[in-house]
Amino acid sequence: MKLGVTLWLAAMIGVLIVTFTIIPQLHARAEARVPIWIAIGASTVQSALIVALAVWAGVALSKKLGFGAPAIEALLSGGDVWAALKPQLLAAVVVGCVVGVLLVVFTKIAPVEVAKISQTFDIPLVAKLLYGGVTEEVIMRWGLMSALVWLPWRFNQRRDGLPREKYVVGAIVCAGLLFGTGHLPAVVAMGVPLTAPVIAYIIFGNAVPGMLFGALFWRKGLEAAIIAHALAHAISIGASI
Repeated sequence: MKLGVTLWLAAMIGVLIVTFTIIPQLHARAEARVPIWIAIGASTVQSALIVALAVWAGVALSKKLGFGAPAIEALLSGGDVWAALKPQLLAAVVVGCVVGVLLVVFTKIAPVEVAKISQTFDIPLVAKLLYGGVTEEVIMRWGLMSALVWLPWRFNQRRDGLPREKYVVGAIVCAGLLFGTGHLPAVVAMGVPLTAPVIAYIIFGNAVPGMLFGALFWRKGLEAAIIAHALAHAISIGASI
């Protein structure tokens, strides 16, 4: 229960920051207007439910599958946080740097429609770090990836030992592709037409980092994926200054 509440609260910080910084910008561009407080309230409630479902799935399934959040669990249990975090840091920094460079490259080859609209939206650094780094990892890796691994482990493997590697790899790929696809509604909301180049760019540009973060979650822990994701955004933003 403590782990679930902690992860939900941490993820909701990112949700609230994005809601109160991005929704007003989208609302100002919308043709069909509803009161801003309704838009913010509906977005917050929807996100809170999605995060809660992801947190519940991760808490219920992660231990059975060999996944975990070692440093957070150590913090909550009074254990050695540094001892739990230290083995994750090198891999997290390496992957974060690699993805950061990829994001810089992807920005330079973005379709014209995406490049133009990106310049008109003000997404604060803290939103990218906390929503991208924490909220998205809790939803996509802790929740979704755990569920995708659990399905074949439960019904094909019959819960015999830890999940087979092919099931985990399959879940990493599926979660990465869903992560990329999940960015399309936001692109539409920003007014970008979904042409074939735009769809391919959005899905591929997010799926590859998502798969790398998924591998980190599998091999190291949730904190490694969070650190790498946040570091990647920091590098890409720093390169654009």
